[in-house]
Amino acid sequence: MSSPGAPTPPIHSTSAGARTLVAGRLLTGTMDVAAGLVAVEAGRIIYAGREQDYGAGTEDPEVVRPGTGSMVLPGLIDLHCHGGFGADFPSADESAAREAIDALHRSGTTTLLASLVTASRDDLLRGISLFARFTADGLVAGIHLEGPFLSTARCGAQNPDWIRDPDLGLTRELLSAAGGSVQTMTYAPERPGAAQLVDLLLAADVIPSLGHTDADSATAFDALALVHARRGLQRPEAPSRPAGTVTHLFNGMPPMHHRSPGPVPACLRAAKAGLAVVELIADDTHLDGQTVLAVFELAGADNIVLVTDSMAAAGLADGTYALGRSVVEVKDGVARLSRTGSIAGGTATLLQVLQRTIAAGVPAADAIRAATLGPARVLDLSSELGDLRPGMRADLIIVDSDFALQAVMRDGSWLDPQPSGRT
Repeated sequence: MSSPGAPTPPIHSTSAGARTLVAGRLLTGTMDVAAGLVAVEAGRIIYAGREQDYGAGTEDPEVVRPGTGSMVLPGLIDLHCHGGFGADFPSADESAAREAIDALHRSGTTTLLASLVTASRDDLLRGISLFARFTADGLVAGIHLEGPFLSTARCGAQNPDWIRDPDLGLTRELLSAAGGSVQTMTYAPERPGAAQLVDLLLAADVIPSLGHTDADSATAFDALALVHARRGLQRPEAPSRPAGTVTHLFNGMPPMHHRSPGPVPACLRAAKAGLAVVELIADDTHLDGQTVLAVFELAGADNIVLVTDSMAAAGLADGTYALGRSVVEVKDGVARLSRTGSIAGGTATLLQVLQRTIAAGVPAADAIRAATLGPARVLDLSSELGDLRPGMRADLIIVDSDFALQAVMRDGSWLDPQPSGRT
């Protein structure tokens, strides 16, 4: 494998039916094949398994063989992303947003939801209009609405001026403008009208995500159980898709105390019981590595998704950035609101989150599962994304033995820089 930044020869399909072969260790949430091979044709995986079992054809192209110690992983999937590489999704124009999405894809996040923060009706509709078009174009997998029906006491970087009780009329307007592109919505279950909001979201096939909440433990657990029960009634045909999620567990909620437990243990109990999936921002800023390790051991990798909560500074240096209409200062890689000092999103890419999760002691297969298969289930795309199996979209990344990025393939095409090591 070439060194970072070194020129590498392009690998382009010469025809619609041309085939690409990538050999090496295949590491996913379901398999670990030391001498494996992935065959890609027309944007789809047609084979993934032991290289010796692949029936090579006379017209097969050269094989891409990454360097010693390199691994082939599924493309990563981020369910909570406010931007990166200089663009703030809630306020960016179309050109800046497109450039940021392209950079995120090249960083290894081949699938993502565009997250919008609490804002005015007009700002929300503007953002929804843009990212609904990007969803239709296949640039993003949909939209995550983080608010506006949140707790003002636990608003974090969310603008309290626009936080309100659940408004079904506004919700219908937002969902209508999105044209089916909203996938998840963060809400605080203690606010009046939350149960009716859940019904509306589930009817629209939108996953309610408990978060930015000041709820007590019983309220939080009952809310997650309610979402699970009601979705079971409304969508019994999709049992593999989790009913509800928890937005960045621990963050945006009261800390756990032995006499006032709050929502954290309720969310852990619900995850362990299969009632919900919890997000973890495992970037060493939002959560300590030992906390991440404990959640994996308590809740299980199948009930966890790794996310970035990334904002415009992700992938860039310290400085001044935007999050919606708020000013954010980034120092030593930590983003904080200028006006309050609250942590204002993440600055790590999802691959960096994966690296830090593994460094905390989480088994690599479990960490990969939480960054690929788990989020694919939330998106109801587990037959399409999140693994290396025949018939799936050809999204994969090549990393070295330290999980540093070497190459990215999305939808069957290499994204620059492209891999060397052809034989």
